[in-house]
Amino acid sequence: MAEAGQEPGAQRLADPAVEARLARLDELLEGLESAPGPTTRSAVEAVRLLTEVYGEALARVLDHADGQLAARLADDELLGHLLVLHAIHPEPVERRAARAVERLRPAVRERGGDVEWAGVDGDVARVRLTAGGGCGSGCGGGSGDEVGAAVREAVLAVAPELTAVEPLPSTPAPAFVPLATLTHRGTR
Repeated sequence: MAEAGQEPGAQRLADPAVEARLARLDELLEGLESAPGPTTRSAVEAVRLLTEVYGEALARVLDHADGQLAARLADDELLGHLLVLHAIHPEPVERRAARAVERLRPAVRERGGDVEWAGVDGDVARVRLTAGGGCGSGCGGGSGDEVGAAVREAVLAVAPELTAVEPLPSTPAPAFVPLATLTHRGTR
């Protein structure tokens, strides 16, 4: 079924098909770049020029989009990556990275931990990561290293301008001391 504004019978690619094509494109470009000769240089330049022209076309689409449409375009995973690739994403790096952390937060909490956005320091994202506790060996993953790797991957996918994602030490919750303990004086 064609989407609104699409030619009847036009085929759309599902996300797995897009991912497969991107993986194949990476393979082809790696092979092409390793082959010697003027034909290879011409082919690589053709790909680069085509990418630049498509980036300019995408920038012009954004120029004509109102704020709501620009946000919808940026929220689409594939389009968001293309907007980042061409350095025309309408959202600042920090906001994109913070949203990636917030999207992961429920899954981290399900594993007994927590992740909290702490900001950007230069070109490094900072997060507070609390490892899950009381889980034992039967949790099925979710160790601090795995969670940290998932956070790093998610943040750098939406904000490749950042060079790293580093955890800040989590601050322990203040200990609870009952008021009666503080006001009660022992007898001597």
